[in-house]
Amino acid sequence: MSRPERVFLYDTTLRDGAQAEGVSFSLEDKIRIAQKLDEFGIHYIEAGWPGSNPKDNEFFKIARDMEWKNAKLVAFSMTRRKGVKAENDDNIITLLSCGTPVVAIVGKTWDFHVTEALGTTLEENLRMIEDTVRLAKREGKEVVYDAEHFFDGYKSNPSYALETILAAQEAGADWIVPCDTNGGTLPHEIEQILAEVKSHLKVPFGIHTHNDCDTAVASAIAAVLQGATQVQGTINGIGERTGNCNLISVIANLELKLGIHCVGKERLRKLTELSYFVSEVANLVPNDKQPFVGKSVFAHKGGMHSDAVMKRPETYEHIPPELVGNKRRILVSELAGRAAVVAKAAEFGIYLDKRSPEVAHIINEIKRREREGYEYESADASLELLIRRHLGLSRKFFELVNFTVVVTHRNGTITAEAKVKVRVGDEELITAAEGDGPVHALDIALRKALESFYPELKSVRLTDYKVRVVNSEAATGAKVRVLIESRDEAGVWTTIGVSTNIIEASLIALLDSLEYGLLRKLGAPVLATPTSGVAKG
Repeated sequence: MSRPERVFLYDTTLRDGAQAEGVSFSLEDKIRIAQKLDEFGIHYIEAGWPGSNPKDNEFFKIARDMEWKNAKLVAFSMTRRKGVKAENDDNIITLLSCGTPVVAIVGKTWDFHVTEALGTTLEENLRMIEDTVRLAKREGKEVVYDAEHFFDGYKSNPSYALETILAAQEAGADWIVPCDTNGGTLPHEIEQILAEVKSHLKVPFGIHTHNDCDTAVASAIAAVLQGATQVQGTINGIGERTGNCNLISVIANLELKLGIHCVGKERLRKLTELSYFVSEVANLVPNDKQPFVGKSVFAHKGGMHSDAVMKRPETYEHIPPELVGNKRRILVSELAGRAAVVAKAAEFGIYLDKRSPEVAHIINEIKRREREGYEYESADASLELLIRRHLGLSRKFFELVNFTVVVTHRNGTITAEAKVKVRVGDEELITAAEGDGPVHALDIALRKALESFYPELKSVRLTDYKVRVVNSEAATGAKVRVLIESRDEAGVWTTIGVSTNIIEASLIALLDSLEYGLLRKLGAPVLATPTSGVAKG
């Protein structure tokens, strides 16, 4: 069996992925993710184990009336219990009546598990597999047989492991899927075992791997090269222990590296969007280093790298980021060269001549600030303001004249009060506010003052606040770095502040955030003609 031309994607984010520590999908979450997977072009969506909990039961009831454009919905269960007929087993009855066209049945293939976990005989286990699959086929279901612990079982007792999958095949299973359930089998072992087993199979086979050795994706690809035409996994690789095979990486590698069709080039461009969507719904922080879709994957920081990438992207990029819906990022730091600053400024609509003295001055200012603890890689809004201020392309929307913050403890409750004096043009305004903490109080007080002049700020809100100690060896006198994420109806931006005083650091980032929000809404000034290497923005 040669390399397949097409591979079917089997997503188990809603079942296997839900077993990840820290992940708990609501019913609404499951519906949203299932719809997104269907829209993207996933072929099989394993949505849960009917009968195991009320949430999965409710999902399958709702799913019956939903329209599925690309995916087949799959319900999961184990083989019948020992000593019970399949048609009398409550799990199997629930599985076959939940309304999905496809069912996944997991059975034991490792003799150690049969005798120790199930507590039954090897012969009875074979009957459990055969009876369950045969009943499901009589009920008109497409059957995916998951051979649990197959590779460990094969290494322990190859003849019995083979008997188990042949029992499922003879009973009518449409798919045989060997599983590396413990995630301890390396890719070359997967390849070798499948090479020995596949000649016995008359039906298509797939692969299900876990990531305990950090090789789940590599093992899945090794299986595909041996002829597997179904890959099971989860979005972003979420799952129990170290996680499951990451379908995001599998999809990109199959389409772009091996030329094997699974979703097609157009849908591939939505891969990054899919990854972030599932992270957001699962309430997980996206992995910036995740291959293909991570924020940092096409980010270039070194001056030599940035310069080369701007000339020829393939010098430091193995694929164009747009193919997977990602984008190139040029990071500006103390390591940056002139090309990086010019490229970054161009992102902001500011066009500089690399040879101009302004570029050198901006680089020197960035280096000076980074020595103080600033880091602009994740604070594009503050970086843009720095460049604009240096070039005289900023607007002075307001000035904070002074402020006072008082934190009090009354009746077991800590409250903060802030008073600010703000100048806008020739007018000054003093406002005060209470908040849960000093930064919250300052934010409210500033907005009360500024919104009377700039009602556009009403749609700007602070969405995230992070604090990092820069030089921890200085103990309580250490500098802190504050990152503030803000959002309006059009997008998100991040600003930064650094100080030995956490309130001052927070205020610097907060003022940048408000200024940048106004710049977005009211427009930035531009030069009428290019001056000193600065072109019209």
